[in-house]
Amino acid sequence: MLESKSRRVQDYVGSLEFDRRLYRQDIAGSVAHARMLGRQGIIPTSDAEELVRGLQVIQGEIGGGQFVFKPADEDIHMAIEARLFEVVGEVAGKLHTGRSRNDQVALDVRMYVRDEIVEIVGGLREIRQALLDLAGRNSDVVMAGYTHLQQAQPVMFAHHLLAYFEMFSRDDARLGDCVNRVNVLPLGSGALAGVPYPIDREYVARELGFAHISENSMDAVSDRDFIAEFNACGAITMMHVSRLAEELVLWSSSEFGFITIGEGFTTGSSIMPQKRNPDLAELARGKTGRVYGNLIAILTTLKALPLSYNRDLQEDKVHLFDTVDSLKQTLAVCSDIVRSIEVHGDRMRAAIQDYVLATDVADYLVKRGLPFRAAHGIAAALTHHATAQGKALGQLSLDEYREFSPLFEKDILKLSLETSVMSRDVPGGTAPSRVKEALRTAHVRLEESRARSTATD
Repeated sequence: MLESKSRRVQDYVGSLEFDRRLYRQDIAGSVAHARMLGRQGIIPTSDAEELVRGLQVIQGEIGGGQFVFKPADEDIHMAIEARLFEVVGEVAGKLHTGRSRNDQVALDVRMYVRDEIVEIVGGLREIRQALLDLAGRNSDVVMAGYTHLQQAQPVMFAHHLLAYFEMFSRDDARLGDCVNRVNVLPLGSGALAGVPYPIDREYVARELGFAHISENSMDAVSDRDFIAEFNACGAITMMHVSRLAEELVLWSSSEFGFITIGEGFTTGSSIMPQKRNPDLAELARGKTGRVYGNLIAILTTLKALPLSYNRDLQEDKVHLFDTVDSLKQTLAVCSDIVRSIEVHGDRMRAAIQDYVLATDVADYLVKRGLPFRAAHGIAAALTHHATAQGKALGQLSLDEYREFSPLFEKDILKLSLETSVMSRDVPGGTAPSRVKEALRTAHVRLEESRARSTATD
């Protein structure tokens, strides 16, 4: 007959291998809890002070690499508690007064997510700064804008990059909103029903920087919505990263040749010496899939759990930690990739097909009183005519234009990429003056984001 707790079972139920990274949050929560117990007279003040001293010793040991993690300790909470008995003796047994492993774990994970959001928001600022710097260095470059991966209308290259600035700004705001729901103190909920001691939850919330305390003990110990929401935010951020990475892969190809990615962020081929593969951008694109998987994993874990706590929730951390690591690493690497980029503006311009001005031809007629649908048909017919003649729109004569409409005047021959982008002079448009204004505004927004972060810290 097998022992009740065989090594195989210990390995299966244990989480110490991955949840040891929660040690700072676990100790901070225990310190606040111990001080509250002493303050409320639930345990002697001297015992509370001894507990705090012991916890601080353990934090130093773990941080300094001297702490010995033992296989018999299932998780970081048991590892710290076992060591606390060795450091302060039997008084360690008083630390768990008025709390359960259930609300303790919920507290640690909330604190961890809150801390990591701060780091990830910093990464989002970093990649936005890199995009602004690249846009600023190439503010006069014109390129073809695409729809359906077909050339559509000319745009400023900086305008294209600012689209990603907007995406990452929304990611920043989304995480900021997520923090509001993360920043709720669950400690004091006990196993599921609350605790029979005169605890001061508001004091603990202030000590740990929580804006609110949980309203329902059963919900508090079993709620992992905040992890699902964080993973959803992470998945959307990685989707934006992946879109950028895809464009960098395309633009750096020999067919496009719009950019060169720095050698430190590309690799060669094992058999083709001429290759310069955008491997890091491809990896960023690939890691997006695993972050999506982490979101699906937590949703699947939660979908059929009855109230309140169930051991299934131990599985929340593996995917949470992976999303955190993937986000932080990917944002940092992609920021460096963007900084390394050399833009070939002449190649971008040379690649623009003359027919991207067809819409401008239609707009020309609309400004002279023709309904847009009629103008659209004339511009399409002109384009077909030019193609059949082997000409670009700019090579057509005024007489050829007038074959399709008498509204064309000599000024149609002045139509160019520059007049096209300049005509989009509306807020949010690609006119050079609007793009320069948008760049200035983006810098201000980024500085305001930094200031808010500094004030919060």
